Amino acid sequence: MDTTSPTFFDSSKAHTYTKGERVGSMKSKGFMGQDVGGDAVLRLSEEEALALLSQGQMGSPKLVPAGSNYTFLVTIQDGNDLGCWGIYKPLKGEAPLWDFPSGTLYKREYASYVLSAALGWPNVPPTVIREGVHGIGSVQLFVDADPRVSYLELRQTHVEDMQRIAAFDWLVNNADRKASHCLLGQDGKVSTIDHGLTFNTEFKLRTVVWDFQGTTIPSNLVEDLEKLLEALSSREEWVDRLCSSISHEEMDVLGHRLRNILKEPVFPLQHTYHSVPWPWF
Repeated sequence: MDTTSPTFFDSSKAHTYTKGERVGSMKSKGFMGQDVGGDAVLRLSEEEALALLSQGQMGSPKLVPAGSNYTFLVTIQDGNDLGCWGIYKPLKGEAPLWDFPSGTLYKREYASYVLSAALGWPNVPPTVIREGVHGIGSVQLFVDADPRVSYLELRQTHVEDMQRIAAFDWLVNNADRKASHCLLGQDGKVSTIDHGLTFNTEFKLRTVVWDFQGTTIPSNLVEDLEKLLEALSSREEWVDRLCSSISHEEMDVLGHRLRNILKEPVFPLQHTYHSVPWPWF
């Protein structure tokens, strides 16, 4: 599939959002004047959110122009007046990269969610793979976050959450952890988004979160990582979903990386400026 020049979306006919623009509140009437569930969205369990994302009716996508890949904000509703917002990233909107296989970024978004859910941290919003207006892609529960808060503020106020994000990024080999990928939701929870550049077989860690370099990973996180290693070997159901999203070689390297982390549970050092993504925010 040729993804070098996407023509499936006419941006001149759509409302677009600029970086930092609020798209509404879960507690307000809703997105673009539509009622998409109100406070009920905040009370969704993870299972309910996944069911809604997977089976709900997806509304007309609205282009979010920030980023190198096509990303859309969509409403998703079921037949019982329950709804949410979702972030839809179709395969057809992925820009080709020299160091990642073409057409796999949406799968990596899903794989990152699956692994975080199994590990118990960090808080990656519920994510599914499904068909949409522009074909198959990932759909993630939209986080209604405070646009004034990013990693720059959270590093001071939510240190433990940032430790979890730093450890997770090392585990999944995140090549693109920007400051704006760390969110503080209206519910007070820290979430982390944008995991399309993960699970590469070559070391690609690029992040702004170098606060903990050279320090020991907290013991409670190490215990969780040890349990994760056991679960990977037991072939639990979630492992099959992870295996279906990344290659066999990437799974092998993930296991090898996890064992190395447990062998020496110390946050890695930043060696060069290439260790920070650009743009960093």
